[in-house]
Amino acid sequence: MAEKLAPEKRHSFVQDGKTVFEWDQTLEEVNIYINLPPNVPSKQFHCKIQSKHVEVGIKGNSPYLNVSYLLCFFFVFYLRLDSVCLMCIIISFIFQHDLTCPVKTDSSFWTLEDDIMHITLQKRDKGQTWASPILGEGQLDAYSSDLEQKRLMLQRFQEENPGFDFSQAQFTGNCPDPRTFMGGIRNG
Repeated sequence: MAEKLAPEKRHSFVQDGKTVFEWDQTLEEVNIYINLPPNVPSKQFHCKIQSKHVEVGIKGNSPYLNVSYLLCFFFVFYLRLDSVCLMCIIISFIFQHDLTCPVKTDSSFWTLEDDIMHITLQKRDKGQTWASPILGEGQLDAYSSDLEQKRLMLQRFQEENPGFDFSQAQFTGNCPDPRTFMGGIRNG
């Protein structure tokens, strides 16, 4: 029912016309989706999740810089051998950032599927609305942030009152903080 009520909408962080990452959130999690460079074996990718920091890269490559967006360099060399053209691609892929809010590292994880890295970050503060997973990157505008907070508030109501149908519910005016409204989030 919560899925019908509050479908997660993926938000995109676009830099120079290219999607750097997409993300969505629930009351408890923030999910980051990163399209991986082609032709790199999946075993070469790594992800390190810390309480306020995430690092993604290719094993053996140290972070180039603690940059504000994804670095993906492609160097192409052509060798001509008896009319056969051979192409080598060397890829440097590093993504190193501070997170907007702290996460629970023991319940956060990452997976690779269909050339996409999916990073699931467990929010330390359940119900907190994140404007972006990465500090200073891809921030939601005020309107989108308000819609996200309303969606999470309805998701909270649905979790706490599973017998009620909130699918047609709407907020008018300012939406309260899902973490603190009416005594805060109930556990259990």
